[in-house]
Amino acid sequence: MSSLRNAVSRRAHKERSQPESRKKFGFLEKHKDYVQRAKVYHKKEETLQILKEKARFRNPDEFYFKMINSQTADGVHKIKGEANKYTPDELLLMKTQDIGYVLQKVQSEKKKIAKMTATLHSLDNRPSSRHVYFAEDREEARELQSRGSRGEILPGSQNIPVCIKKKTAASYRELEARRARVQNLEKIYMDMAMQKELQKKGKKRKLREDEMVQLTSESVFRWRAERKR
Repeated sequence: MSSLRNAVSRRAHKERSQPESRKKFGFLEKHKDYVQRAKVYHKKEETLQILKEKARFRNPDEFYFKMINSQTADGVHKIKGEANKYTPDELLLMKTQDIGYVLQKVQSEKKKIAKMTATLHSLDNRPSSRHVYFAEDREEARELQSRGSRGEILPGSQNIPVCIKKKTAASYRELEARRARVQNLEKIYMDMAMQKELQKKGKKRKLREDEMVQLTSESVFRWRAERKR
């Protein structure tokens, strides 16, 4: 019987829309919209009830570090910055370690550049083990072969194999990229060294443009001379 009852076509149930007289109030809320809104409302209500209960049973002598490590800005709790987490000596030590790492990378890249330069220089200046004849066309190549010319005969456009050309060009591009990387690392090293010197003790001041011997866009500092004991 249930199969026959399902076989009969039924009229689809349609929820009514907002009447014309109430169009100004916007979309008419359906039952599924009410259910979703009710679930959200009750969930918020339960969360507030739990928070009120926690506040009611809270120990007044309780202490946790967020009480002093956070602050309220526009009603929102924010964690204070950890700018004073390390002492000046610890910051100087970390800066020294960073500078040492950058200097190590600079030296490593320079060694790789020197090795690649020597390899490419030897490839460019390598003497050929046999004589190579370059022919303009096939007829000239046959003529050279008929004369008994010993050596390798290649057309004029194939003086170097294509694969060797591509590998050499890729090596030169890598060499230029490594040189640019060394320049960037050296600039970073100089900036970090300057920041390290500025963190040290001693009176110093930034020079004005009229005090500079040579104008530059970088900041120039002068330290006060101190008498060494």
